[in-house]
Amino acid sequence: MDSPNHPLVSTLGSDLIGSLQSLLGTVVIAVFVITFVVQAFQIPSESMENTLLVGDYLLVNKLCYGGRPGDHLMPYQKIARGDIVVFHYPVDPKQHFVKRVIGLPGERLRLINKKVWINGQPLDETYVHFLDPPHTMFHDPNSTFRDNFPRVDIPAVGMEGKWWLEMRKLVEDGQLIIPEGHYFVMGDNRDDSQDSRYWGFVPRENIIGRPLLIYWSVRSLPDLQGQVSFKDRLSHFAYAVTHIFQITRWNRTLRLVH
Repeated sequence: MDSPNHPLVSTLGSDLIGSLQSLLGTVVIAVFVITFVVQAFQIPSESMENTLLVGDYLLVNKLCYGGRPGDHLMPYQKIARGDIVVFHYPVDPKQHFVKRVIGLPGERLRLINKKVWINGQPLDETYVHFLDPPHTMFHDPNSTFRDNFPRVDIPAVGMEGKWWLEMRKLVEDGQLIIPEGHYFVMGDNRDDSQDSRYWGFVPRENIIGRPLLIYWSVRSLPDLQGQVSFKDRLSHFAYAVTHIFQITRWNRTLRLVH
């Protein structure tokens, strides 16, 4: 009769405990990485074209801005003009936005005929994209506000009312004064971006991190129109899986973001 202390039983028990410990360790590390180090995001709109496209999947470095000056326990990188940042949307913090930092705390900003000026000096922006030619027969009612900013005489369509009142108090000599601890952000696709011009500054504490890598990029899938059933969603997912090589933008996959 086998003994309860049979070596085989002991070995199996040790292997099981070891496997569980390994699995638990992997889960803890994964949770730590997702919570504190990197996080995955998807680009849903055209506001950052042509730098980021709809269908780009990003890994965001959450540690790069995580420390404070003089903090040796956490890496620290100062937020700089030109950085692309992911942040909690100030109007609705549950949403995540991605834009480029244009104005820094304490600076004076204005746009003249779509050109950004900082402290009276024009900004050289090689990354900016404009809609050319315009895709509409009619004059855009927002263009006057959008391209010559700030304007205190006319609000833009869709502009946040709270920001309209706040902005008017921060304009001096035609320039917007950026408060300490806040940043002015804009999309690279300047003619089609809801950004700080329309809803205000991004507080420092809202900034999550900086996109590090496009780990996957996919072309647009067929749209699901109207109310769709579970079967339709399943079919949509199956299409993506079976056409993964055709829909993947291989020239953008594993590309660093800058």
